[in-house]
Parts: sequence; C-alpha cells; structure tokens
Amino acid sequence: MAHYKAEQDDWLTVYLKYLLFVFNFFFWVGGAAVMAVGVWTLVEKSGYLSVLASSTFATSAYILIFAGALVMVTGFLGFGAIIREDRSCLSTYFCLLLVIFLVELVAGVLAHMYYQRLSDELKLHLTRTLAENYRQPGAAEITASVDRLQQDFKCCGSNSSADWQHSTYILSPEAEGRRVPDSCCKTVVARCGQRVHPSNIYKVEGGCITKLEQFLADHLLLMGAVGIGVACLQNTSRKIPGAWGPP
Repeated sequence: MAHYKAEQDDWLTVYLKYLLFVFNFFFWVGGAAVMAVGVWTLVEKSGYLSVLASSTFATSAYILIFAGALVMVTGFLGFGAIIREDRSCLSTYFCLLLVIFLVELVAGVLAHMYYQRLSDELKLHLTRTLAENYRQPGAAEITASVDRLQQDFKCCGSNSSADWQHSTYILSPEAEGRRVPDSCCKTVVARCGQRVHPSNIYKVEGGCITKLEQFLADHLLLMGAVGIGVACLQNTSRKIPGAWGPP
C-alpha cells in the first residue's frame, strides 16, 4: 500500500512538473509578445510622439518593454527551477511573477486611462503645435513628426487645412507663398503647398486629429489588453500548486 502511495505521489509530482513547465513556456512567450508590442510601438510609431503634450504613451510602451524582458528572464529562472526541482528557486520564481503581474497591470491600466484623456489632449495641443512650433528654431523633431503625420495619414492640418492659415511658418517669408506645408500634398514636390485645391492636397474631414486619435486609441488599447491579459494569465498560474510543495 505504501509502495502504491509512493508511486501515486511520484506520478502527481511528474504531472505537476510538466504542467508548470507548460505554463512557464506560455509565460515566456507572453513576455516576448509584450516586449515586442512595446518595442514595435517605439520604433515604428515614435515619429508621432513629439506632437503629444505628455509622455504617457511612450511611458506605457517602456513599461511593457521592461515587463516583457522581466517575464523572459523570469521564464528562464522558472525552467531552471522546474528542471532542478529547486524549491528556493521556485519560490523566487513565484515572487517575480507577482512583481511582473503588478508592473503589467499598471501598464495596462495606464494605457486605458490615457485613452480616456486622448481626445482632449489632441484637440488642445495639436492645433497649437502646428501654429507655434512647425519649422521654428529648435523644433526640428516636431516638424518632422508633423510632416510624417500628414503624409502617413493623408491629412492636412489639425481639424482642416485652414488651420495652417494661423501658422507662424506659413505667415513668414520662409514659406515662400505656401498656404500649407508641402507635406499636405498628395504628391510632394518643392513648393507644392502653394496650391490648396483638393486635387493637390489632402482634404480629410476632421483633419489629422481624427486620424491620430483613432491610431493612438487603437495602439493604447492594444498595449492595455496585452499587458492586462498576460498579467491575468500570470496571476492564474500562481494558483497552481507547486510540484514540490508550496513555494
């Protein structure tokens, strides 16, 4: 009977060991996905960040990158703990999972909260940026962001192309008679912004605000969903009993 009980315990240990191994693999993959979303956001979409009034969008991405990297490192620790059947290492592993859960939850909530404030920030800040900062000394990054924004989203001006009538740049001799920047043109050539006919420039209802608002909302919701989703998955894993006793 004792021999049967020992065999049963051994079978249960092996079962829990492999179950934890499988869960740890999914955590590691989830961490890689979280980090990839954060890196992709900063690398591919960083051209728009300088037109925003706050750094919350970039901060959310950095938090996801940090959390994703921490998940991957913790995943390697978990694999080692499972293979070696080291209780102390397993305890550290579960403690790190708790830390990661909190970090990713904060990133997800931060992204969601910022999404709620996004529209107001854009309406207040983008129009002022176009009017006061475009092609001004020391604002090369903002100028490049605005040009890329208008070309990528095929839009012109904050709410409409008429917004450029109040721009410091357009009102200056440097504009050389342009009524909008050349980046508003469907085909960009030198001084094409002198002609504002719809056949020449983008006339999008709602202007760039509508396009940028939707873009950022989609990406913030994606970051929030990934962060909270992986965090909840990790929290669920902490309820799985350890294969070698509680951590």
